[in-house]
Amino acid sequence: MVPVSLAVALLQWSGALLWGARLLAPAMRIIGLPGEAALVLVSAALLNNYSAIAIMGTLPLTLREITILAVMSLTAHNLIVETAVMKKSGSSAFKMVVLRIGGAILMGYLFNLVLPAMGGAGATIGATVSRTEFWPMLAAWAVSTLRLVVKIVILVLSIMIGQRLLEEFHIIDMLSRLMSPVMRIFGLSESTSVLWIIINVVGYAYGAAIIMEQVKDGKMKPQEADLFNHHAGLCHSLLEDTLLFMAIGVPVFWITVPRLLLALVVVWFERFRRQRFRRSFKVGTV
Repeated sequence: MVPVSLAVALLQWSGALLWGARLLAPAMRIIGLPGEAALVLVSAALLNNYSAIAIMGTLPLTLREITILAVMSLTAHNLIVETAVMKKSGSSAFKMVVLRIGGAILMGYLFNLVLPAMGGAGATIGATVSRTEFWPMLAAWAVSTLRLVVKIVILVLSIMIGQRLLEEFHIIDMLSRLMSPVMRIFGLSESTSVLWIIINVVGYAYGAAIIMEQVKDGKMKPQEADLFNHHAGLCHSLLEDTLLFMAIGVPVFWITVPRLLLALVVVWFERFRRQRFRRSFKVGTV
């Protein structure tokens, strides 16, 4: 995460991110967004939803436009780091990127067709921040990254310790039984119940250690982990990220229910594909 974060910080400082966003501007009209909104999506894809929200605050967007951007950012954010996690747990990196970016574009297009008009602005409109000097920018990045690394270490250790305790006292078995009907609806294995709770409470990056550990220890088959990635790639962090966008006025329904439905459809389609073309299927390739 650290080198990726540094590379993106340098791209942002140099103005390369803004240049890339301008290239995407003509395509933004298809989903009913102004050209400048491309910067939000580029930032979300390379970084996270916090950076996307920060950029939204500098643009004169309506609540309808912010809602479209929110669902797209939630579907395809932090692609580099999260795709690396998915690859380590057995999925094809290329397929996961295509799935998430394609899902985000599809959601944006459909939202532009069906989303009703919304009054008012959902984020504070501010002035674009001018470029800072290189060394102050690097120092600010180092401090924020150090805080993030410490947070991740504490969270991951806490999650893994909690998981061990849950296993020791057989609480995981109870949670799996309680969540198994929901997992079956989503087309997932019962063994993913606890993982589903983790990635929706603390996020995909923080729950990555558990995913990789379960695959490595044989507690989850590669096929099950790959299906889980199909679901979680499109819909995770339902608690934190949803609250972030709710704080700037985005209606909770539009950023939760459609993503859950899209994940459900994708997983069941993937299950059908595997059944229909089982001879050509291999986890981690297609």
